[in-house]
Amino acid sequence: MADVFSRRKRSQVMAAIRSADTKPEMAVRRAVHAMGLRFRLHVPSLPGRPDIVIRKLSTAIQVKGCFWHGHRCLKGRVPGVNRGYWLGKIAGNRSRDKRNERRLRSMGWSVKSVWECRVRRSSAAELAEHLRALVERSRARAAWPGGRRAATRRRSARRVTGR
Repeated sequence: MADVFSRRKRSQVMAAIRSADTKPEMAVRRAVHAMGLRFRLHVPSLPGRPDIVIRKLSTAIQVKGCFWHGHRCLKGRVPGVNRGYWLGKIAGNRSRDKRNERRLRSMGWSVKSVWECRVRRSSAAELAEHLRALVERSRARAAWPGGRRAATRRRSARRVTGR
């Protein structure tokens, strides 16, 4: 099946797709801010430039688009046109996501993912409750003696010194 748009129009459509400040991301930001948490956006010094970074809790929140990150929901379906390209593209995105999450965790960060479909189908109150549960788990982890970062530093020091 041929594309319904011309090459020029398809290029315009694809160029209009944003990677930051999307509607789902903005909804998550509003909910996190309403919980009284302060955060940084798209921190370039962290692997994958997480969408929301709560330094106080050593937590990074990624708001993932279902299509682009291969979620198993209706929005995550692969198009029938040029299927081989899209399967490779989405597989590459998923492997990059895993690599970045591993790197963040090795640096002592807790990584949470929120899917676009979850944000869109939830009311503001439901989204706030979901995020509150994610953040409470991060708070509990941060309450360990010395927090997660200190434990990671101790493990790294043991590897270097052999103790």
